[in-house]
Amino acid sequence: MNIIISNSNDQPIYNQIKEQIKEQILRGELPKMSALPSIRKLAKELQISVITTKRAYDELESEGFIETFPGKGSFVAAQNKELLKEKQMKLIEEKLSEIIDDSKTFNISIEEIIQMLKLLYEE
Repeated sequence: MNIIISNSNDQPIYNQIKEQIKEQILRGELPKMSALPSIRKLAKELQISVITTKRAYDELESEGFIETFPGKGSFVAAQNKELLKEKQMKLIEEKLSEIIDDSKTFNISIEEIIQMLKLLYEE
């Protein structure tokens, strides 16, 4: 599991951790039932508070991305395929919304965006 904490990011650290783990799950980089590092181990690796790591794990659990078993640890939850696809689509929509906002700022037309998408998709 690869997590990068940025001090220049205006997101809280627990949210950065949560979003990066969530994205790795949605991309299939963390398959279902794979073990996550313990809260203490991850906190030590990232040199942050255990409380911050616990909050990230708690939120991931409340959103259904991970399951925690007392004495055993936290694991990637088995996802319903339709629900997983919906979450993946939502992630793509969020990124596309950012791209659309940027393209409007830079006066790039929808046709130019579509052309870029086609070229990049074929690579």
